[in-house]
Amino acid sequence: MEVTVRQLQSDDYAGLRAAMIEAYDGIGGVWREANIDKLLDIFPEGQFCVEVDGKVAACALSIIVQYELFGDEHTYEEITGNYTFDTHFDDGDVLYGIEVFVHPDYRQLRLARRLYDARKELCENLNLREIMVGGRIPNYHLYSEQLSPKQYIEKVKAKEIYDPVLSFQLSNDFHVAKILTNYLRGDKQSHEYAVLLEWNNIYYSRKKNALSDSIIRIGLVQWQMRPFADMDKFFEQVEFFVDVLSEYKSDFAVFPEFFNSPLLAEFNHLSEYEAMRELAKKTEEIRKKIAEYAIAYNVNIIAGSMPVVEGGHLYNVAYLCHRNGKMSEYRKIHITPNETKYYGITGGDKISVINTDCGKIGILICYDVEFPELSRLLALQGMKLLFVPYLTDTQNAYIRVRHCAMARAIENECFVAIAGCVGNLPGVNNMDIQFGQAAVFTPSDFAFPMNAIKAEATPNTEMTLIADVDLNLLKELHHYGSVRTMTDRRTDLYEVSMRKK
Repeated sequence: MEVTVRQLQSDDYAGLRAAMIEAYDGIGGVWREANIDKLLDIFPEGQFCVEVDGKVAACALSIIVQYELFGDEHTYEEITGNYTFDTHFDDGDVLYGIEVFVHPDYRQLRLARRLYDARKELCENLNLREIMVGGRIPNYHLYSEQLSPKQYIEKVKAKEIYDPVLSFQLSNDFHVAKILTNYLRGDKQSHEYAVLLEWNNIYYSRKKNALSDSIIRIGLVQWQMRPFADMDKFFEQVEFFVDVLSEYKSDFAVFPEFFNSPLLAEFNHLSEYEAMRELAKKTEEIRKKIAEYAIAYNVNIIAGSMPVVEGGHLYNVAYLCHRNGKMSEYRKIHITPNETKYYGITGGDKISVINTDCGKIGILICYDVEFPELSRLLALQGMKLLFVPYLTDTQNAYIRVRHCAMARAIENECFVAIAGCVGNLPGVNNMDIQFGQAAVFTPSDFAFPMNAIKAEATPNTEMTLIADVDLNLLKELHHYGSVRTMTDRRTDLYEVSMRKK
């Protein structure tokens, strides 16, 4: 007999499904292939299987979460993001076990122990604080009339009662942290109780810049349009604002859409179409320099947006320069008639959350925020912070962005931060006037400001706006708010989803 523990692969699904059907005989429910593919896409190293003589005999699935955003009162649906796994967070601190099963024909081989050894090794290698699982107590229904869940657990710990899940977990150095109620809907054997179990990684060392609490500090740059003699002067101004926001310990520094527009001045003899493509030639240099600032000043920088030419097409691209050196981008999807007419900009076609050391964020650019579908897709992926760099020439254009951003905060139970340009550029065609007012918006409930505005800048004045937002307030709103816009959606009637190309 040959026994191998390895990472799960997508072509293992048929064997995995067959094993799960046998393992959960009479209980019902198996993971769909789409669920497994999602896990393998977002966290392949966390999915293990045991192969016996070439056949999948056991499996363990897991995700990484920032545990303090869920706490000890969570349900299985909450920790898995309603089975979407959008709660997975690469920079989280806890490896959360969401599934372990063994085909009944192989249970005498103690394969689950091998899977847990692999999990423990992974936890140590990834420098995660601990492993946590919500363990069912499937034999509880046999004793529920005589024993409370607490009494049942104590007897299992004393080895007076055997429970196939809890007894196994305790023998693998897990200890009981809490009793969870209503953990897994439909689990009649456990009466929907579960035991929150944890295994501590004694080698864990606190990650630099890890999310230490739920407070995130946002720094917005209300950028004054002004002529720059050369690129050095432009970078001097950018670094000034990064330095200021870093000194105030901001987690994010946000610049506006097309904040590098003053550099168009040297191309004013060209048409707007040609000038924007010339400006795009400077984008890579600017991106690299701002990435250096992000590391040097220890702040995540959303570099507004800049033009990028790729495959003959011009895109409006926002870069997120992470303070750990990573780089993410978002391409504006909805292009205004003005951008199409004068610049020939092409819309992007991807929308997804970005993992940061402060949780999952989303970026939309200006006009994008006026389309509620995009932010809803991001919210369904676990977004809690939405950043909107914008550039508006008139007050009515700004009002559209502002009011739509406020609506997005309410309907998606998230914080929305907007940052724009102010002032005038007389020497640049089609960029001559600006109207802007940076702001941070919140949901509208008792835990938030009465007007749903956390902070706002003075209109049309160059300045920074710094505000602290508490992610725990969003969690509280989600569970106990006066209204719960994410939970109360009628998904039996409608849904919002991305088309697959």
